[in-house]
Amino acid sequence: MRKKRKKISNSILGFFRHPFTPSGHLILVRSMMVLACLTWLAGGGIVVESNARAQSSSHSHARDFVIFATIFSDRGFALPDARVRVRRSGEKKFRWEGMSDSRGELAFRIPQNAEYELTVEARGFKLETRKIDAREDNRADLTIRMELQAQPRTEQGPGGKQ
Repeated sequence: MRKKRKKISNSILGFFRHPFTPSGHLILVRSMMVLACLTWLAGGGIVVESNARAQSSSHSHARDFVIFATIFSDRGFALPDARVRVRRSGEKKFRWEGMSDSRGELAFRIPQNAEYELTVEARGFKLETRKIDAREDNRADLTIRMELQAQPRTEQGPGGKQ
């Protein structure tokens, strides 16, 4: 006489049944649950440790100073593609550089506890420079209205020639 095997159909536990285990699959299910819990616990410990390490790292942005600038033309319109550079006061080399977006905005994240110089250049406009003190606050919001560059007047000679 042959024994009939019970078929597990439409059961969630049927998914965990291994095809080579002749007996019930509960042992396999329980061992998989224990393994999943141990993996989860081990991973949770790693995440907690890495978060603690990231907060104590010197590369954290908690002590950074943010410069947020909006650049406008002489008529009050947003000025895209203005070149903005930032350097520490007293230094010759610019350390940070960027271009304003289509709304004339851009931002820099720089170290605190220093004085900085921000320079804005745009075609057809005068060079604008601003001093920024990053020792007290943690953010500077700047609105810069550019001035048109003075066009040199050309004197016309006799007959309309130069």
